[in-house]
Amino acid sequence: MSVLVLALVAGAVVGLALGALGGGGGVLAVPALIYLLGFTPAAATTASLLIVAATTATSLYAHARAGHVRWRAGAAFAAAGLVPAALAGAAATRLPQPVLTAAFAAVAALAAVRMLRPATAAPKEVRPLKAAGTGAGLGALTGLLGVGGGFLAVPALVTVLAFEMQAAVGTSLLVITTNSLASLMTRTGGAADLDWAVVAPFAGAAILGAWDGRRLAAKVSGARLQQVFAVLLLGVAAVMLVDAVV
Repeated sequence: MSVLVLALVAGAVVGLALGALGGGGGVLAVPALIYLLGFTPAAATTASLLIVAATTATSLYAHARAGHVRWRAGAAFAAAGLVPAALAGAAATRLPQPVLTAAFAAVAALAAVRMLRPATAAPKEVRPLKAAGTGAGLGALTGLLGVGGGFLAVPALVTVLAFEMQAAVGTSLLVITTNSLASLMTRTGGAADLDWAVVAPFAGAAILGAWDGRRLAAKVSGARLQQVFAVLLLGVAAVMLVDAVV
């Protein structure tokens, strides 16, 4: 199978995940770029940020038109992660590749466990300090590992800021886009060295896949989609952990 076809297929799967679940695309994009398309971990995290930013920005427009984005609260939540995202993005380019791979495997496993757990009830009151700390942590995760953090942003917006699920999914796209762009600003050199003949079709397929993902979410149980995605992530985490250790 040609590299172009692999990029298109992988991009479509990433877009489906983002569109259907409101997050999780970056967790699939990085291993796809490494194991299917031959990117180094550092290059894969940079390319993933570009792909996730483009896809979430497009999806954000659709959710905003539907009234599912809380701009003021989302902007404040995202602002807490801007500096951590930029600093972690700069640090990621200096870390050994096995360390990045092992860290990513741990995050993929965490994402899978979160998706398999029952939904947490929203709190009765919002705690500003906890919200700021959570936003900063998501920003650092995005910058370091090249993942948007939607799998953590959505439950965080529900449990920390008391958002209903639709608003959490829509607003998480604002947070993901902002953090991804902040991290990319510290990786300009790395972005220039990327193989754009692979990254561009990957991103294009992801954007189109996100639209199909939203339609899929309307037809298939959200719980069922999360279970399938969680099992896939556990497999990805196991493969990456073995690769980092061996």
